[in-house]
Amino acid sequence: MTHRQRITQAFNFKQSDKVPLDFGGHRSSGIAVQAYKRLREYLGLKPSELYIYDVVQQLTVIEDDVLDIIGTDVIMLGSELYKEATFWKEWKLHDGTEVKIPKTIDIRTNADGNYYILSPKGKPSCIQKKDCLYFEQILFPYMESNDEDFATIEKEMNEIMWWHIQCPPNPKTVEEQGRIAKKLQSETDRAVYGIFGGGLLEPGQQAFRMDNFLMELAANPDRCERFLDKLMAFHMKNLEQYLEHVGPYLDVIGFGDDLGMQTGSQISPEMFEAMFKPRYEKMWRMVKEKVPHLKICLHCCGSIHNLLPSLINAGMDSFNPVQISCYNMEPVRLKKDFGDKVVFWGGGCDTSNMLSRGTPRQIEEHVKNNVEIFSKGGGFVFQQVHNILADVPPENILAMFNALK
Repeated sequence: MTHRQRITQAFNFKQSDKVPLDFGGHRSSGIAVQAYKRLREYLGLKPSELYIYDVVQQLTVIEDDVLDIIGTDVIMLGSELYKEATFWKEWKLHDGTEVKIPKTIDIRTNADGNYYILSPKGKPSCIQKKDCLYFEQILFPYMESNDEDFATIEKEMNEIMWWHIQCPPNPKTVEEQGRIAKKLQSETDRAVYGIFGGGLLEPGQQAFRMDNFLMELAANPDRCERFLDKLMAFHMKNLEQYLEHVGPYLDVIGFGDDLGMQTGSQISPEMFEAMFKPRYEKMWRMVKEKVPHLKICLHCCGSIHNLLPSLINAGMDSFNPVQISCYNMEPVRLKKDFGDKVVFWGGGCDTSNMLSRGTPRQIEEHVKNNVEIFSKGGGFVFQQVHNILADVPPENILAMFNALK
């Protein structure tokens, strides 16, 4: 059975010869550059260039030799561009480690030794403080704005770090992305995962700042509706082009919107039904109409048990990273309530505590227990809960994947 066939079996709610595995197939199943460097050393592989494709989260491209050892069934569109020298430039981490980053990123250093990245308008959009591992957003275009019609939303949203920093690095034209996707699909039997985005709640929080947007939703819903309408027009135009040129060569299209917290959803099911579900239905209906074979995977952190019925009804086929440490997100509960309705793309190993702090033996038992619950009857793709962070020892990473095998 091929890698792609295993993923297809999961979406058909059938068990295959092995539990399908995702390692690095999207921006939340990857690995931080520090952990990746140690993993290569632990595996006895020769040192290689370190390509940070996600500068904000410091995620590195996982090269073919590691993908083959781990046995992943998924590959992220864009990750293979580490083989194209024209996409990259030299950079150094705070600790002096030499890496490569996409050359389109305008990264600077201030007098305090902090790194910051400039937006298209030349403003600092995010900062990585000295001795910190990640960039944090500092530019919120609508934070102090009284804008009511959002006529320039495309330019304003492109000031946000999550929007203007290419990740993974891609050519500027969607036509060229399509040519790369076609080539990748023909050269691999792994399922190809293409990240589109298309968020609704998160972009509002990125634009207004999180606290402001949540208050706006409650106090000024009409203004938020106008913002979301303009955002949707932007999404729908881009989605139509993406589906035309890239969609035919993908197996999974990734959307992203963090709707949950540790203790429940950020918004009520009633608010989600009224303001967000209809818009997701519209996007996901377009996916099904234009590229019927394409499966929809929503990246959505946190506790979303109470939103899953609406998301499934709107057309979601799967979601990641299945944050099993959150309220009402226990594997047994999720499998019982939704096991025949949605594919659990994740939940294989808790990264908030177990992967970083557990022993290899504890990790092995933890993984086996989760896989036994989630994999029965198919509908499961194994990945750890979100990215493997910088402090995770390589023996714990291998304990996780070996337990799955």
